[in-house]
Amino acid sequence: MALRGLEMARYLPLIARFVAQNLKSRLAYPADFWTGLASDLVHQAANLVFILVVFQHAPSLHGWRREEVVFIYGYFLVPFAVFHATAANLWDFADRYVVRGEFDRVLTRPLPSLLQVFLETMELESLLGAVTGVAAMAWAGRALGLDWRLADLAIFPVLVAGGVAIYYGIFIALAAVAFWTDSRTGLIPLLWNLNAYGRYPVDIYSRRLRFVFTWVLPLAFVGFFPAAYFLRRGAWGWYAALTPAVGALVLAFGVAVWSAGVRRYRGAGS
Repeated sequence: MALRGLEMARYLPLIARFVAQNLKSRLAYPADFWTGLASDLVHQAANLVFILVVFQHAPSLHGWRREEVVFIYGYFLVPFAVFHATAANLWDFADRYVVRGEFDRVLTRPLPSLLQVFLETMELESLLGAVTGVAAMAWAGRALGLDWRLADLAIFPVLVAGGVAIYYGIFIALAAVAFWTDSRTGLIPLLWNLNAYGRYPVDIYSRRLRFVFTWVLPLAFVGFFPAAYFLRRGAWGWYAALTPAVGALVLAFGVAVWSAGVRRYRGAGS
């Protein structure tokens, strides 16, 4: 583990350069940059409006108040924004890298292939979603009279990192399926909308879906369980303590599937 940590530390200056170059390339076309930013904000606002409209017709959602659901959604936006900003290349990995053969170029470089795929395309403007999420949490927390403890401020980034790791693990594994198939779209576009299930209380779903989104595709650990901890919902909040471990396991699984796919890969002409 120490050697792996030192190896990653050696890549930090290169990662910083990749991030800077990505930001420069995005800002080279300001219209596209601001359009993407506005699109993200509109999408987030539409989801918030949907929540508010639902609560105009019902005083609570399976026992959850409007402000609590807004808080959960706001928390969900933070890990989702980090994931979406840094893992944009996974969306069309099958078509761009496997079908078109760009993965051959990746393998000629003395850097981990997965790291290169992450760094070659980023949508850093999506990080604004995290700001929107924190603002929604602040509004809902004030309305609920939540008292943030000093420990919460230390726990918050740990739980967010665990949620990001869960997203990475799931979608890395889905992207890696392209190494075994000839599909241009892969599985990610088909399953992308599943991420929405992590932004609502898990107990509003059926028992089977609850099991799936807790232990099969553990999206409840991305948004709901950590948010329930900060909401002092003890019945659900204790699951939040498992978030870092679940994130580590899911990420390890995704990387293992990726490594197996890379070993199988024989080039675009094969």
